[in-house]
Amino acid sequence: MARIAGVNIPTNKRVCIALTYIFGIGRTKAGEICERVGIAVNRRVNELSDDEVVRIRELIDTEYKVEGDLRRETAMNIKRIMDLGCYRGLRHRKGLPVRGQRTHTNARTRKGPAKAIAGKKK
Repeated sequence: MARIAGVNIPTNKRVCIALTYIFGIGRTKAGEICERVGIAVNRRVNELSDDEVVRIRELIDTEYKVEGDLRRETAMNIKRIMDLGCYRGLRHRKGLPVRGQRTHTNARTRKGPAKAIAGKKK
């Protein structure tokens, strides 16, 4: 099992699919990494040599922001807009949808389970 950026990559999957298990690498970036390292699209992780795994690891470490660094950056961005007190920050603070969605009926994912209101029968 190859370990890249602190993540155990599944061995029986194709390399470009297995790289997407790393937070911050999607299908496009995974294909780009395979192309830059020179790995064929249909190769599997268990077919890779140690040298190829090291080249992938070094490329990801130098070129891309992934896993902990990326999570930390997004958390800091959210914390910054919350501290500013702008509209988006207030929505984050209250746990409501941030991007303009309606909250009258939907938004259960952000608001949590529905709370019963006493005397609401009509």
